[in-house]
Amino acid sequence: MDRRRLLTLLAAGTAAALTGCTPAYGDPLDTGSAGGQLPGGTPRLLPAPPGGPKTPIGAGTITALPGGGNSMALTVDDGASAEVVGAYIEFAKRTGARFTFFVTAYYDSWNIHRDALRPLVDSGQIQLGNHTWNHPDLTTLSAGAVAAQLDQAKTFLRNTFGVDGTPFYRPPFGRHNGTVDRVAADLGYVVPTMWYGSLSDSGVITEDYLMDCARKYFNPQTIVIGHANHPAVTHCYDRLADLVRERNLAMVTLNDVLAPPR
Repeated sequence: MDRRRLLTLLAAGTAAALTGCTPAYGDPLDTGSAGGQLPGGTPRLLPAPPGGPKTPIGAGTITALPGGGNSMALTVDDGASAEVVGAYIEFAKRTGARFTFFVTAYYDSWNIHRDALRPLVDSGQIQLGNHTWNHPDLTTLSAGAVAAQLDQAKTFLRNTFGVDGTPFYRPPFGRHNGTVDRVAADLGYVVPTMWYGSLSDSGVITEDYLMDCARKYFNPQTIVIGHANHPAVTHCYDRLADLVRERNLAMVTLNDVLAPPR
């Protein structure tokens, strides 16, 4: 079993344990179908993010968006599949969807799609956060190795996209402790970003199961974790967008609604 497959399987198990969604494995997905196409090929823009002042937050872990409102923050981890990263970018361009990628920087997807992604990052429609260089369990590493993981990813983000992801970072598998958080804070990552619910798609799942998870967790003020690793989500964009509209939600980046500590 190669490293990337091991990582995604481990991540799937962790997401299931933390969110209560157990991956439902099914038949192989039809990766050749035209996922994400809106009826008639006509884009339907999603609601704009809310106006008004952002909600101040302090240093420390967040699992949901504080305060009231109808915002929902989809956060997409990893990037093992260049095809899925590209499909997310097209979803954003066609519908105005706003979300945050937590980038595992050693995956080739981010260089492959740099030119398409950079304008969306520059405009603020897509935000980038730090998900380490190659996705280790940071709690098993020395402080120096934790710093190297985060700093290497930080340098990649800055050199490739002109941002460094601060103050938001997501520890792989959701595992962090006081030492990890202190090291991260020294690099400017003072907000470990967890989640309220998961699409459970770090591994291979069915499209119907992914939508079951979306219906469970796409709610006001939630942070939802997805993954750019496997193709199921690329066949669900229409249904995800319809769910956002039906529930009168606004997809937002973290920067859209949060005022981090200075």
